[in-house]
Amino acid sequence: MRQLLQSISKKLFLIIICYSPMLHAQQRMEIEEYIETYKNIAISEMRASGIPASIKMAQAILESGFGNSELAVYANNHFGIKCHGWPGLTYTYTDDEPDECFRKYSDPIDSFYDHTAFLTSRPWYAFLFDLNQMDYKAWAHGLSQAGYATNPRYPELLINIIERHSLYRLDQKAADPVFAVSVPDRGNNLRQPAQGSIPGRENFAPILASRQRQIGTFNRINYVVARDGDTPQLLEQELDIRAWQIRRYNDLVDDRDIETGQRIYLQPKRRKGPVEYHIVRAGETMASISQVYGIRMENLYRRNDMTFGMEPRPGQRILLQGYKGSVFGYLFRRP
Repeated sequence: MRQLLQSISKKLFLIIICYSPMLHAQQRMEIEEYIETYKNIAISEMRASGIPASIKMAQAILESGFGNSELAVYANNHFGIKCHGWPGLTYTYTDDEPDECFRKYSDPIDSFYDHTAFLTSRPWYAFLFDLNQMDYKAWAHGLSQAGYATNPRYPELLINIIERHSLYRLDQKAADPVFAVSVPDRGNNLRQPAQGSIPGRENFAPILASRQRQIGTFNRINYVVARDGDTPQLLEQELDIRAWQIRRYNDLVDDRDIETGQRIYLQPKRRKGPVEYHIVRAGETMASISQVYGIRMENLYRRNDMTFGMEPRPGQRILLQGYKGSVFGYLFRRP
């Protein structure tokens, strides 16, 4: 019955487009109106996640036909994200293959939130967050390299949209702490799993925000603050994330290593820290520095030309970005 209703709806949609051009012209959103409507959420999400606002907006424009595609009109899906274990509402649509499953949202804003969660929760997109946030060209090519779209011209299309409509200005506004944006809180429906559904593990990021435990973001990683008595098993039950993932993401050898008040990361740590370096205090170890800044242990050792297992001395400068004077560091250092 549901498929029959969807089929009828699609046919009515095509009839309106093909045989009622005046009505369609009145209802069709123009690209300038689309940018004005969603620019603030793009800026807000760039500040929260590091995804360039220009890239998010260009993808939305391209994927949704600036709000006029069938997926955008009937499913509020502005980024063409398929189901991939999605626990919420779905919409059947023929894209690369017949009758593919796409995510359906109660509001377009939810689609923008989920786009952020989608990119930040998949490991094959992790390298994008090592790129300069202001380098929209690198991000466009990176998305294509990671397999976001099958069209080989995808980077070119995104870059053309950004430059034609000066969307790079949104990135500049996001980087300006004085510039304020107001975004409606429309993410609650998205972040509530459907009754009786079991959310896919890869989709835990957009679901967590509605739980009693507050979810924070540091170095573009979701985390919770450990409470007294927390264990990986307890967090597994509460947060829909496996205990082994908690151990791996936080380099836990013993479950008793969780200390009250520390950050417990719910996603993999990053290759570099949020600041350039750290000055070691007495009692600090490479493991504790890794946990404080959300940087992977192997990258921390490599950046500082240290053998795994070595510990820093008080007063030592530990690089969190760039590399110490090694051949490896020289070859791979970013400007």
